[in-house]
Amino acid sequence: MSKTIGHEFMRQTRLPTQEVPPQRQGAARPPLELPCPADAHLIPLPAAAEIDLPPLDVRAAIQNRRTWRKYGPQWLSLDELAFLLWATQGVKSVTERQVVFRTVPSAGARHAFETFVLVNRVETLTPGLYRYLALRNALMEVDLAAGIAARLTAACYDQEQVLHSTVSFFWVAVSDRMAFRYGQRGYRYLHLDAGHVCQNLYLAAEVIGCGVCAIAAFKDDELNAVLGLDGEALFAIYAASLGKKETG
Repeated sequence: MSKTIGHEFMRQTRLPTQEVPPQRQGAARPPLELPCPADAHLIPLPAAAEIDLPPLDVRAAIQNRRTWRKYGPQWLSLDELAFLLWATQGVKSVTERQVVFRTVPSAGARHAFETFVLVNRVETLTPGLYRYLALRNALMEVDLAAGIAARLTAACYDQEQVLHSTVSFFWVAVSDRMAFRYGQRGYRYLHLDAGHVCQNLYLAAEVIGCGVCAIAAFKDDELNAVLGLDGEALFAIYAASLGKKETG
């Protein structure tokens, strides 16, 4: 079998790795969250425990989960968006050693993702691009320009479910946060962690009558540019559109 990039990646990230990761070299831990500009406009979100949700059996959520690409015109409430953000990246606790525990699994509790959200129809929010500040449980305005939804859609190969979604999620990998403990093998774990996060979104969406379409087909350089990422230390790793289930 001829060697491909994929084969070479798997070979070079086998255990034990040849490199000594920064953690074992005594390097300082990367921050748990990307910095927030001092002049940023933040929108506080309701705490998860304060959000009233309809009951849903876990078995029913798993049974009913499927991919939805067409959505109804209904808007999400801010409570519903806050619930989805909590379900996918919510912080449960931070230890004295500056280790964060969240609502999803992550290799070594590294939690190397930042969540960007395209808001199209959420009550009280101006349409645009936001970043979720999980440690503060708040949204930070990133880009409220009128064409941001179209630009993100184009970067996702013009998949119209992004443009017509109620909200779309873009998960961004902070590579140093994972490589700090695992070196190059950490890139494997980034992709595994992304799956955990998106599955939580699928199941949480069932609670509020929404459907999800996971998106891995995007133009990396273009999407990174729209999100304001360098594509190396920070890069888009996964995305998902979401909206109320279209009936009839």
